[in-house]
Amino acid sequence: MIVLNILLYYLVIIPISLLPFPVLYFISDFLYLLIYHIVGYRKRVVISNIQNSFPEKTEKDCIKISKLFYRHFCDLVVESLKAFTISERQVQKRVVCRHPELIDMYFEQNRSVIIAGGHYNNWELFAVAVDKIIKHDTVGIYTPLRNKFFDDKMRSTRSKYGLQMVATREVKRFFEENKHRLTATIFGVDQSPSNPKSAYWMTFLNQETGVQFGTEKFAKEYGYPVLYGRLNKVKRGHYELEFVLVTDNPGQMAYGEITEKVTRLLEKDIQAGPQYWLWTHRRWKQKRPVSPDA
Repeated sequence: MIVLNILLYYLVIIPISLLPFPVLYFISDFLYLLIYHIVGYRKRVVISNIQNSFPEKTEKDCIKISKLFYRHFCDLVVESLKAFTISERQVQKRVVCRHPELIDMYFEQNRSVIIAGGHYNNWELFAVAVDKIIKHDTVGIYTPLRNKFFDDKMRSTRSKYGLQMVATREVKRFFEENKHRLTATIFGVDQSPSNPKSAYWMTFLNQETGVQFGTEKFAKEYGYPVLYGRLNKVKRGHYELEFVLVTDNPGQMAYGEITEKVTRLLEKDIQAGPQYWLWTHRRWKQKRPVSPDA
């Protein structure tokens, strides 16, 4: 298996990654025809997710959104492959921060922050670019891949321009050991929680949803301000990052309020541009645990 992984990486992934963006987008257009019209990759999952999230839309509307999603998804695939070899100069041109004054203010105040976001637009290019965009030491929380070879390659790619990767199982120790550093720790809020019983349950995109509680938990425990990281797609391969303040004083927020606010910001972005979210994910496979008192 390791030999096949090595061959795939060095003989397929890296040569494709080295191609210029115009050629990559030609490949993306071909992938769209293949994945959507021929293979139908997770088509039922995507359509079902969209229909359940937008019950007010017609079937025709949902199919239109799904087509736009698959076009963006194929761009995401080739852009993520490009991330393996993209230069620092290239990535700085393709991911820029609009109005960084908000997060810079906390750096000047000597305060670490937490950045919450979702799988919206291109999080891989964001990961490669973010450490050069802001002044804090950036840290990304991630779930390790089962394939150790590609897990190593993914971590080295995301961290090559400064982002520090911390596995979910190491988060608690990381916060305690690094509380004297000026960090900006990035949490994804739209992944399915590993334990539904410890999740925060709320309505998200018209469906009962378990939301990971890490953003709120660590913000309150360490008193870190919470910012929502919004990534907008300007055009193919070009993105703008902006920050929205969720709370400056997490200790004064009621239980669940931070999680609600962050998730509502993501929901609003998805509603405005549904094609840019990762609909192939079986986000709602988990159900709310039944209370023993029920």
